[in-house]
Amino acid sequence: MEWSDVRIFLAIARSGTLGGAARVLQTSHPTVGRRLRALEEAIGHTLFQRTADGLVLTEEGHGIIALAEQMEEGALAMERRLAGQGQNLKGNLRISSADWFGSYVLPPILADFSSAYPNVDAEILTGTRQFNLAQREADIAFRIVPFNTADIVQRRLFKLEYGVYIAVASPDPQYGDGTGFRLITHDTSTGQFPDIDWLIESFPNARPVLRSNNRNVQGRMCRQGIGIAVLPRVVGNQTPGIRRLELPTSPPARDIWMGYHRDLRRLQRLRAFISTVSNHLVSEIA
Repeated sequence: MEWSDVRIFLAIARSGTLGGAARVLQTSHPTVGRRLRALEEAIGHTLFQRTADGLVLTEEGHGIIALAEQMEEGALAMERRLAGQGQNLKGNLRISSADWFGSYVLPPILADFSSAYPNVDAEILTGTRQFNLAQREADIAFRIVPFNTADIVQRRLFKLEYGVYIAVASPDPQYGDGTGFRLITHDTSTGQFPDIDWLIESFPNARPVLRSNNRNVQGRMCRQGIGIAVLPRVVGNQTPGIRRLELPTSPPARDIWMGYHRDLRRLQRLRAFISTVSNHLVSEIA
């Protein structure tokens, strides 16, 4: 069985549909279907059962999934090792971060990096999804929680300070009360947010009215006067139309972590980017 066939098998098993696998592999739906049929014919076994809800592994498929994942890890390790030995400052660099980090922290860093290394193409992947560094979904990632796998080289970059914001024309709410005001909070399904817990406790009589998993959206809704928002200061201080409240206490800060796979530690374009990040954050992030 060739690695290309294993990739298709794993992509279908993980997505449950030919279309989902095609998107992951960046190929066409018919191509994935044709390759699956050829694979099943070649090995003489049906690997997936066709159901109304998608494709489900058969007993034979379940029997080889662990072996396929071992093969995948070996192929990816080889790919990472070869990529990590690349010494030319050219090629692609995939950077993963939250939306707000990509919007407010990375732009000046990428401006300097692109100017210094014009042959490196940067790709910014933002959102709540944590891209898999071992599978080369991203080369480097920035997160508000530490990385929990042993093969990741990680570094605490800086302490992220938060502030409480309201629309410029809004009156100040009473700290410890909040009667007559509304709160803009965060979707907590993806994890714990101490700053949001602090906001609710600090304005117990304010009514939560809007929840979003995007800090940019929270800032814009705050600007419209919808409610009080707690935001990273790097976001709130750059959002026009809102102002930061001076309060007796401040929301709890969080650490920002940077991580990359250890096999890429000698990749020169990655090292150059990390150096640019360090130069910026040491001087600019308060």
